[in-house]
Amino acid sequence: MGEARIITTSCSHDCGGRCLLRVHVHDGKIVRIETDDGEAPQLRACLRGRAYRQRIYSPDRLKYPLKRVGARGEGKFQRISWDEALDTVANELLRVRSMYGNASILLLAGSGSQAVLHGAGAVERLLAKFGGYTRTWGIPSFEGALFASMATYGTMMTGNAREDLLNARLIVMWGWNPAVTVWDTNTAYILARAKEKGTRIISIDPRLIESTAVFAAEWIPIRPGTDAAMLVAMAYVIMERRLEDRQFLEKYTVGFDKFRDYVLGVEDGIPKTPTWAEKITGIPRATIEKLAIEYATSKPAALIPGWGPARGSRGEQFTRAACTIIAMTGNIGIAGGYAGGFMRAFHSREMVMPRGARNPVEEGAPPRPYSLYKLRGAAKPTSARIHSVKVYDAILRGRAGGYPCDPKMAYIVASNFLCSYPNTNQGIKAFQKLEFIVVHEQRMTPTARFADILLPVNTFMEREDIISPWLGSPYYLFMNKAIDSLYESKSDRDICAELAPRLGIADYRDGRSNEEWLRIITQQTGDIPDFDSFKAKGYVKLKVDEPFVAFREQIEDPVAHPFPTLSGKIEIYCPHLAEMENPLIPPIAKYLPVPDGFSDPLSKKYPLQLVTVHHKPATHTTMERIPWLDEVEPRRVWINTRDAETRGISNGDRVLVFNDRGKMLMAANVTERIMPGVVSIGHGGWFELDANGVDHGGCTNILTPSEHSPGGAWCTNTVLVEVRKV
Repeated sequence: MGEARIITTSCSHDCGGRCLLRVHVHDGKIVRIETDDGEAPQLRACLRGRAYRQRIYSPDRLKYPLKRVGARGEGKFQRISWDEALDTVANELLRVRSMYGNASILLLAGSGSQAVLHGAGAVERLLAKFGGYTRTWGIPSFEGALFASMATYGTMMTGNAREDLLNARLIVMWGWNPAVTVWDTNTAYILARAKEKGTRIISIDPRLIESTAVFAAEWIPIRPGTDAAMLVAMAYVIMERRLEDRQFLEKYTVGFDKFRDYVLGVEDGIPKTPTWAEKITGIPRATIEKLAIEYATSKPAALIPGWGPARGSRGEQFTRAACTIIAMTGNIGIAGGYAGGFMRAFHSREMVMPRGARNPVEEGAPPRPYSLYKLRGAAKPTSARIHSVKVYDAILRGRAGGYPCDPKMAYIVASNFLCSYPNTNQGIKAFQKLEFIVVHEQRMTPTARFADILLPVNTFMEREDIISPWLGSPYYLFMNKAIDSLYESKSDRDICAELAPRLGIADYRDGRSNEEWLRIITQQTGDIPDFDSFKAKGYVKLKVDEPFVAFREQIEDPVAHPFPTLSGKIEIYCPHLAEMENPLIPPIAKYLPVPDGFSDPLSKKYPLQLVTVHHKPATHTTMERIPWLDEVEPRRVWINTRDAETRGISNGDRVLVFNDRGKMLMAANVTERIMPGVVSIGHGGWFELDANGVDHGGCTNILTPSEHSPGGAWCTNTVLVEVRKV
């Protein structure tokens, strides 16, 4: 028996981090996974990455190509050869194109594999060369925050480097839980250092989250969907006390006078006082006043608006309001401040594989309604795409329902779509209508059970690739191959390369091997001087003189470096939004009552607000059903002690969580760590429906609505439910 080899790689899943894994391989099998243990700051992996061995060798790992032989969704398959599988997929693609056109080919691509060569990009490249396809828009995690960031700043590059948090006097974590979501490797480490040096940290969230418990000096619980109301009331206090940075507002922003008129009640006769906000948010007015004054007088201060509150109906208003109050205090473009918005922070995230061809289906299509197309240059948000939460409705109703196509087949890659997207029960009906479904997958997920042809894909430890930090940090990681591909699995890229000639495509790889592409992409970064040493070491950490600060150049020299908005300034009032004349996405930040919120008349029937949060052991649906991780934190519904008592529920009881969209059974976690009137369930569960349609797998999207706001924000954190003991 030989000695174990240690291979350096990184996870490629959408976990929020990009961390170093040291994989111990003995006789061709992974026997242990460690992480970075070198000089600080380390790129240390969480338990999810270090438990990956159980995912690779999972009993539900797909071994061979499969053909459906039972009813769709039943999960009955027959093993077939790769030739038969690829011939079938190619023939179906050719048939659908011939009968219905390329727009009827629906690509459902997720974030399950985010490296440069593999995952969704491999299939996008193939289908573009095939003549095009219909794809989705509306990213689950951040579409609301992205819209607000573009409307306010004209860019996604709005975040400071995490190390810059050490320069802040005050940190406000607003719906932000990096202890679980990671939010770029080392964020928790930096917050721990900030706490040690005496930085005051405040957390605003309906739950006492892990980050609150570890880092925060104060927890302010808030009703879901009301965050914008609190921010607007804080703005009122700042104005009333004359604490705004008037010089900053005059020099770098446009439209503050219109926002001021709204806040003071000039516009609608309703001053947005802390008393007004108390009735909406459930937060005492004194707490709102105290936080407003503390934030305005603690400069530099970092108010970090997480993406969670923006994943709700009218979610854009939260991020817009946060950016506005940040601008009011002049905490933009300075060390220790934070601009909010989308919060990308370094150019390393721009390392991508060239797509090779534009999507012909989108050529000539006009911009979609309510899109910020004027800010995006040639990359106009096209009306040829379907919002991701409307995919099921589009399949069921097609062009007759106002959609750009009649989907006939789905090509699914890097996505457990039925578990990840809202209104799963509608999705099950929609998938039954499709003529053909092909799925690239590693395990037998609920979505995979609906495939007509199921193609086994290898994991990131069975191939080579490159990956960059999640939101952008000064380093890159080489994903070395640790073991050979298990069973008959292939990479997404190899599958597409073998499909290409069957579809009449001769140049899928453009004459280059995977390594040749990786060398080209590495060289294009301008940051990595030597490919071979990069590959051998497994990472490159860039030396930077000081932490990146978004908009430092714009603040230091606004003439030479204007903001990338239409006005060249921070747009507190966005003329582009004003032109749309849509009251749900107004040109200034406003509090807008939300459907499925606490004030919705439906709350009489379903009085509890459900938030669907990141589940600590999981990465969306990717790390579901890993025994080591399931031991850490089983899936349960959090419910406040008071709400549990009125329903006769004790800790650990089996309860039914339900609304008009669906029902699920799970155990209750009765706790004071969540405010009354709110319940929470970690998203990412794999649905298991019984004969009565009740889910036993903890899939929150059984309950969520297939709706979105005009700016694209999902509505998965504004959901009304009831909970009953069974």
